[in-house]
Amino acid sequence: MVSSPHEAMHQIFREDPRLFARALPKAGIALPEPTEVQLLDTDLTEIRPLERRVDTLLRVDTADNGSYLLAIEMQGRRDPDKPNSWTYYLAHLYAKYELPPVLLVVCQDKTTASWAAEPIRIGPSTHTSIAVFPVVLGPDNLPAIIDPDEAAQDLGLSVFSALTHAKDPALPAILDALATALVDTGGEIAKDWAEFIEIGLGDPRTRALWRNLMATYTSRFPGSGTLIEETRLQSRAEDILRLLTLRGIDIPEAARERITGCADLETLGTWFDRAVTATGVEELFADM
Repeated sequence: MVSSPHEAMHQIFREDPRLFARALPKAGIALPEPTEVQLLDTDLTEIRPLERRVDTLLRVDTADNGSYLLAIEMQGRRDPDKPNSWTYYLAHLYAKYELPPVLLVVCQDKTTASWAAEPIRIGPSTHTSIAVFPVVLGPDNLPAIIDPDEAAQDLGLSVFSALTHAKDPALPAILDALATALVDTGGEIAKDWAEFIEIGLGDPRTRALWRNLMATYTSRFPGSGTLIEETRLQSRAEDILRLLTLRGIDIPEAARERITGCADLETLGTWFDRAVTATGVEELFADM
């Protein structure tokens, strides 16, 4: 799982390596359709003690256009040192793998995206020796997804779109649609994406908004087995078992299965209250 907003913006392509092939057409950018995508080592350091790492690196194989490398960088602001680094990355990748490289820069604001899209030309004014043309995905060319049905059709793309628009005034509507899609989907995949979004948003206010949205939607459908409800059930069951263990009370396997298999938060709440004073596990289930 990701540990920072910066990491989330590029590692999502590791979680879903074919995501770029679905995202780029939304921005009007065409690359050959992949037949296979492989994650590669991101370490571009040479023998010299100068460490250089691209954020995420993919090898993309196609049916009719050979193979190429996709170097993915998350850029949160203008950085005068980046053009030199990006030029190095591409030259080194081409020399190392003997495959044509493509640089994809993902951004969360239009100003940075516009800067990142500027061609990089190296050489005297009369002759360009090296030229780099970054491909950029940002809030200016990747559409926001505000329809829950559309969001549910491609959760990976919807999550990436939401993170890309994290600074967009329309973010509440985007997150609302995504929360609905995740709750309707349920299961571990929805749980993982929900956590990915919370970390990827970064800003405490937007993270709080996301938490409130998920809590609101799941509370409307008690007993539906949705992602947040499943998490609450599991957490409360674990609390009961831990409390009993700390109090030195033996927990037979049948009782353990009954507690962990309970799908009613109110019942689990009653069992937790009884676990505080119970002298035996059977007292939890009395009259129930």
